[in-house]
Amino acid sequence: MADSRAGLWGVALGRAIARRLELETLALSPRGQRVGGFAAGPRDLRPTDPRAGQAMLAGEFSFGGEVLVAGPGGDPWNQASPSRPFAVRLHRFEWMGDLVGLGEPGLRDALGLSLEWLRVFGRWNTFSWRAEVMERRVFNLACAGRAMAAYASDAEIAALAQTLARQARQLLRSADGPHRLAERCAAVAIAGTALMGPAGERLMAEALRRLEAALETAVSPDGVHASRSPEAGMELLFDLLTLDDALSQRGRPPSDGLSRAIDRLTAGLRFFTLSDGRLAAFQGGEESTPARVAAARAHDPEAGHASPAREARHGGYQRMAGRSILAMVDAGPPADGDFSVTACGQPAAMEILCGRDRLVTNCGWSEIALGPQALRLAGGGSTAAIGDGAIGEPLGGFAGRALGPRLIGGVAQVQVNRRENDDGVWLEVSHGGWMARTSLVHDRRLYLDKQRDELRGEDRFIPAEGAGGQTLPIALHFHLHPDVRASLARDQRSVLLRGPSNVGWWLRNDAGEVTVEASVSFLDGAPRRTSQIVLRGRLRADRGGRVRWKLSAMDAAPT
Repeated sequence: MADSRAGLWGVALGRAIARRLELETLALSPRGQRVGGFAAGPRDLRPTDPRAGQAMLAGEFSFGGEVLVAGPGGDPWNQASPSRPFAVRLHRFEWMGDLVGLGEPGLRDALGLSLEWLRVFGRWNTFSWRAEVMERRVFNLACAGRAMAAYASDAEIAALAQTLARQARQLLRSADGPHRLAERCAAVAIAGTALMGPAGERLMAEALRRLEAALETAVSPDGVHASRSPEAGMELLFDLLTLDDALSQRGRPPSDGLSRAIDRLTAGLRFFTLSDGRLAAFQGGEESTPARVAAARAHDPEAGHASPAREARHGGYQRMAGRSILAMVDAGPPADGDFSVTACGQPAAMEILCGRDRLVTNCGWSEIALGPQALRLAGGGSTAAIGDGAIGEPLGGFAGRALGPRLIGGVAQVQVNRRENDDGVWLEVSHGGWMARTSLVHDRRLYLDKQRDELRGEDRFIPAEGAGGQTLPIALHFHLHPDVRASLARDQRSVLLRGPSNVGWWLRNDAGEVTVEASVSFLDGAPRRTSQIVLRGRLRADRGGRVRWKLSAMDAAPT
């Protein structure tokens, strides 16, 4: 069940105290056993961007559409970052892979940036030594350490190895809660494989031990990440594949738990990969890029051969596939507790592809998005909204700062009914997320007609017993991909959609009002302008109502 505000203040206070003690302990802690250097070079399988690497050689750092210009050989550490999300990515060393991919010039520059960071921030501070920042920095340093060592002095190698070991040890002590525990343990285990000597062995052993239990919590049997974000599952899979490679370099077999998690996440990634080669953008995850998704799937022996599963019951998603149309539907409640920091209150949201054109999508808000938290709510997803409220809200104030912006008050239960035969797929998704505000149940019925190659939808708003007679506005949002053009027909009701393939698809409906409005879509944290179709109407709460719509290929102009 989604968190409520009551009772969270005490949890937040305990977490804040634990984090403060953690930082104070870190400031006073000894530097630990001396580390000799690097024993392995774990491979990060994420694709690199040579253009971004060349820009950084020229002193230009870019994240999420924001730019910091330090100049050739310049130091980004003594300049103010454009925003906090930018600073987080800079201190996570997210630039490392793009520089290392350039070979010697990039490795020398990466070495200089790493040593300068160590000089300025190597002791500790409350920002760059937070677990949310340190986790990725440990991963990136571990993967690049041995390659950078080829251009470093003995003293520089020792300094890099020592700080990697110290940060990895601190990650194991983190009080940041369980929602990134699997990722933290994987990063520490990778650091342990990369480091020489007993210090590395101890890190590896302890992190691998903790990782076993963390993976059972983080990865469902059908391969959906506990946050329910498809992108989070793919990123964890990348980390585990790197760990598997690192263990192989050290002559260690992977544990059964690690192999099982890789297999599950691989199946989950197969399920969430859509016909345009990108991910379904749900629950705090972006669509990513075809190159990144392909890199994560490169190890999959069934890629291109096995059909994806039709549903992910444990993870709460449904996949409806016809001749040309593919629909993905969020058919589960959002994550709760610690895993809800990126959860979205958008029950029954959907994404629709026609051929390789993604027509209907969601805003793709993620934790790195330079956009408001309100995009996590109903208006930011391709689903229905009733009245002027929302289903849930991000946690704010002191509790939000201590626990993260958890989604509280979201829908607790979603009912799903699915039938399928050779003629089509019928799916019903129903939830009571609007009950407290409106006394209405939202029931979304979808039918994918395989013979006619069309998707029909009916959104019903069903009154509960004792519902009052107030009149409420309803709205159905269909967020369009930035590559899609929308044209309202002369009847002011039907909308013609065209994607990159230029094939036309009509969205017909019986709503009281149809508008094409501005929207936003995120990729790599940067907002892109796009449009949304909004079907509006009004109803009495005690009578309920419905809106019907249909998506079909253009054959003739609607009458």
